[in-house]
Amino acid sequence: MVEEKAMREKEKVHLTGQLKLYMQFPAVMAILLIGINLGIYRMNQKAGTILFIFVLIYVVMVGMMYFYTKSIVMKDLVEFAAQYGVVQNVLLKELSIPYAILLDDGKAVWMNKEFEQILHTKAKGDPYISKYMPELNRSIFPKEMDDVVHMDVYYGEREYRATLRRVSVEGFSKTEHLLQIPEEKEFFVAVYLEDVTELNQYIKATEEQRLVAGLIYIDNYDEVIDSVEEVRQSLLIALVDRKINKYIAKVDGIVKKMENDKYFVVFKKKYFKQLEEDKFSLLDDVKGVNIGNGIPATLSIGLGLGNDAYAQSYNYARVAIDQALARGGDQAVIKDAHGITYYGGKREQTSKNTRVKARVKAEALREFITLKDKIFVMGHKLTDVDAFGAAIGICRAAQAMEKRAYIVINEVSASLRPLYECYEKDDSYPKDMFLRSSQALDMADTNSMVVVVDTNRPQMTECEELLAKTDTVVVLDHHRQSNDKIESALLSYVEPYASSTCEMVSEILQYIVDDIKIPKLEASSMYAGIMIDTNNFVNRTGVRTFEAAAFLRRAGADITLVRKMFRDDMESYQAKAEIISSAEVYHEIFAIAKGVDLHIESPTIIGAQAANELLDISQIKASFVLTEYNGRIYVSARSIDEVNVQVMMEKLGGGGHMNASGAQFEHTNMNEAVAALKKVIDDMIEGGDI
Repeated sequence: MVEEKAMREKEKVHLTGQLKLYMQFPAVMAILLIGINLGIYRMNQKAGTILFIFVLIYVVMVGMMYFYTKSIVMKDLVEFAAQYGVVQNVLLKELSIPYAILLDDGKAVWMNKEFEQILHTKAKGDPYISKYMPELNRSIFPKEMDDVVHMDVYYGEREYRATLRRVSVEGFSKTEHLLQIPEEKEFFVAVYLEDVTELNQYIKATEEQRLVAGLIYIDNYDEVIDSVEEVRQSLLIALVDRKINKYIAKVDGIVKKMENDKYFVVFKKKYFKQLEEDKFSLLDDVKGVNIGNGIPATLSIGLGLGNDAYAQSYNYARVAIDQALARGGDQAVIKDAHGITYYGGKREQTSKNTRVKARVKAEALREFITLKDKIFVMGHKLTDVDAFGAAIGICRAAQAMEKRAYIVINEVSASLRPLYECYEKDDSYPKDMFLRSSQALDMADTNSMVVVVDTNRPQMTECEELLAKTDTVVVLDHHRQSNDKIESALLSYVEPYASSTCEMVSEILQYIVDDIKIPKLEASSMYAGIMIDTNNFVNRTGVRTFEAAAFLRRAGADITLVRKMFRDDMESYQAKAEIISSAEVYHEIFAIAKGVDLHIESPTIIGAQAANELLDISQIKASFVLTEYNGRIYVSARSIDEVNVQVMMEKLGGGGHMNASGAQFEHTNMNEAVAALKKVIDDMIEGGDI
């Protein structure tokens, strides 16, 4: 029985492929010779008969050799295959590259010695590879046969570059009885590792040797110098110089003083983390310099981390220092290829008494207005009194130069409506003075000009598409700049120290034309913008704030009219009281209040007013009021001087001013919004930012 079974198995064995063709080639040649023999026989029978004898001998010999050598060839092939498999297995086992074969669930069915040495184990019991290297789990395995996955893994103190391939073994279960694999999973995952520990160390060392370029500016140089007697001025600057040089010397850097208030610094990138971890303590060190100066010196630091060239690092540093100054100074700004990071910014920038900058910006604005036919002015969404008053001021500047200006406003809030209706009822103003976004887009062309007031973020404007309709964009704003500023602005006048945009526009009007005449209603509108944004001249007011207010009063601003116009009705007053009564004190210094189902027209305005009033409570350093409006939750954040609410709101996707900011949530789940706000507060307290 055994012999019969062996004979049957033997009969099943046959040659295939190129080897079969090679073995059968003499038979093919025999057929060809027979054909030739027939042709010759027809031409010459004698010659054909002789050739036939030789062909017959050839056929017999070929047949005998084929049947005799076939078994010998098969035997040699089997022996070669066996030896080849052994050699192949040994080579793979001894391969210097760590190599392993996994099932679809991550179980290792085989690994060579190099792989076992890495894991310090033998592949017994089919261990799961994720037990040793958690990164190598089934979630990252290749999904298709042609897919290759590369990833970094860590084991012990070594770093490896892992490459995973999906290898098909279709029909494996039919031929292999020791390991059964379902047909839909007839594949292995081959993984090999490349030790990149030393390579990464060299790359890291090279990266750390790169130079970081930086610029350090004294924000308020003139004001600090003027605040100390003359004999001490040189000592004050010497102390500031010493602080800067000592700080940079700690990281083996170089300081080069370019001007009285400007420094260029260079240090290795490996020390950047050290400066980042102490949150650039130089900012506070310099503020601590006091030899009788009434105003503390503040610094702006801009650092550039370029990947390609040192020139790129320097350009990044220039962008960073400009951003730091535009945000009010007293902070460090880091610019790299991935974005911008901010540190500090806890102190309000000192207002500059000089109006040189305002005059220069006014002259530039006058030139732009002269060259354009149509001027469109727009503020931010849900236009408030400050944005509206500033827009009115720009319209007056355009009219003084005999140009036509339009104000883009889509929605008039309840608090703005009394002032808005004054212009609609006044026949001296054109009926098309106020436009919707669609109307402005239809009218705008390349010879138009867009002036954005009270915001510097494109997505916050009334009509973002309008910015792309013209090449001439002007930005006037008193909020600190964020990353997503309007990049296309030819003229950008952003002064964070200003109390309001109406204050800035009031200064500009004094330089647009000589002895400009401002109607009483327009003067009152700009005065109202200053009054509202300063909370009746309490917040962020400086010398120039009162000078602007005095200018508007001389122009005829009616204080009584403004006060009457912006009084609350009974429903709004009750809503404000309801918000304040819902306030909770968080971490003993933060007041958080919610406005839900207020049933008033402009809950966001009432929320901002409630946030201002919550600051009147002792021990409260910052207040946050969350209100629902139009399918969103709006946050109004206010502080006095100890907390930077702008940084907090930026973490929630908003922004604004250091003491007055806001943010929006794209939902109406009040509990989630409050939880997100509290998390930001907790993170900033934990990180030492508060």
